[in-house]
Amino acid sequence: MTSLVDRRRRIVRVRRVQHLQAAAEAARAEGKVVSLEASAARLAALRMSLGLAPGTVSGAALSNVGELAMRLDSVREGLTDAIVSARASAEQFAALRLEARIRQESAEKLGEQAEAALIEQRERRAPGGSRRRPTIGGGA
Repeated sequence: MTSLVDRRRRIVRVRRVQHLQAAAEAARAEGKVVSLEASAARLAALRMSLGLAPGTVSGAALSNVGELAMRLDSVREGLTDAIVSARASAEQFAALRLEARIRQESAEKLGEQAEAALIEQRERRAPGGSRRRPTIGGGA
């Protein structure tokens, strides 16, 4: 019976580590989403900040600002695909983390049941626990 309890304890430890790994991967994936979204927001802010000073402006300066704005827009559009992909990956890792947590909780319950059964078995086998002791000399 102790080997069963030991085996269940090992399984609980393994499931705990698996859950921690899945949680770390989910956090990393979510961090990547946040980072990409922050980059897209910075690009949008930079794009909006492109403006010309009031007054006369040369054609070359106007052309440069226009080209820079076009490049910033194309980069931000390229980030959109990366953000969508990163979100999908983060959702997948979150689901894996949840599955690992469920397996961990299940293993913990089985471990607790095995320990309870072992304790019950030891109590039943314990000498003098519930049996009456015979009296010496048949006294009253």
